[in-house]
Amino acid sequence: MWFFILAELTVFAIFFIGFSVSEQLNAEMFSQGKAQLHQTAGLINTIALITSSFFVAIALTKIHKAQAKQAVLLLLTAKAFAIIYISVKIWEYLSLFEQGITIETNTFFTLYFLITAFHLMHVLLGMVILAFIAYSAWHGKYQNNEISGFEAGTSYWHMVDLLWIILFPLIYVI
Repeated sequence: MWFFILAELTVFAIFFIGFSVSEQLNAEMFSQGKAQLHQTAGLINTIALITSSFFVAIALTKIHKAQAKQAVLLLLTAKAFAIIYISVKIWEYLSLFEQGITIETNTFFTLYFLITAFHLMHVLLGMVILAFIAYSAWHGKYQNNEISGFEAGTSYWHMVDLLWIILFPLIYVI
C-alpha cells in the first residue's frame, strides 16, 4: 500500500507542479478562473474530508482496542462525510457547466477539471476501500493485532485527504 500511496502522491505532485508553472505563465487567466470557482464549495469539501479523516482516525484507534463494531460505525460516518464531498463536487461541476465552462474553456479549467476529477476518483476508490475494511472488521477479520489491512486502508484515506488539503489552497485560494 505504501508503494501505491507514494506512486499516487508522485502523480499528484506532477499535477501540482504543472498547475503552478501554468499559473506563472498565465497569471491573469488563472486569477479570472479562480474568481469563477465557488470558494465556499471548496471550503465545505475541505471540512467534509478533514472531518471524514477524523472519524477514520478514531476508527483505527477502535480497531487497536479490538472494538470492531464501533470502528465500523465510525467508518460509515466517515463515508457519509465523503458523500457530502462528492455531492458538493458534482454540484460545483454542474454549476460551472451551466455557465458554459468546460474542460475546454481554457488552460485553467482544463487543469482544474483534470486535477479535481482525478482526486474525485480517488475519493470514490477510498470509499470502496473504507467499505471493504468496514465489512472485514464487521466480520471479525482484524483480530489479535493483525490489523495491517485496516491500517493500509486508513492510510490511503488519509492520503486522499492530504491531497485535498494541498489542492484546495492551490486551486481555490492562492
